Amino acid sequence: MTTSDGLPDYAIGPLLLRAHRRAAEAFNSALTTLDIQGRHFGVLFALSRFGPMSQVRLAAHTGADKSAVVRMVDDLQSRGYVERAASPDDRRAAVITLTAAGKDAFHRAETIAGAVADDLLVGFDSEDRAHLKRLLVRFVTDPPE
Repeated sequence: MTTSDGLPDYAIGPLLLRAHRRAAEAFNSALTTLDIQGRHFGVLFALSRFGPMSQVRLAAHTGADKSAVVRMVDDLQSRGYVERAASPDDRRAAVITLTAAGKDAFHRAETIAGAVADDLLVGFDSEDRAHLKRLLVRFVTDPPE
């Protein structure tokens, strides 16, 4: 089906990919001062928002595969931003926790994220921004019918 903008519905994939690349490049560039990337921010964000969790839960929250989460946690641990501890419920699993330095890094990255979002959405008024965010949240959380 083609919509009123002349684009077929299947253009959503390429458009989302281009949007992701543009946002990721801008965010990664801005995060260089903290020696992290957007993928690390996703881990810090999940831990800040939901508290300590296993690497399996981090994978679910970030959308990354388990091996990528292991590498991201390794990176963040080497910077002193997270700690691994044995899970009290499953000795095969580790619980990942933000350190004080990790909380500080997250807050600094959060400020950077806000500035990058403002730059990326400069042509959008507050209603457009809210609408875009609602649609994206719905897109990633609604189960397919």
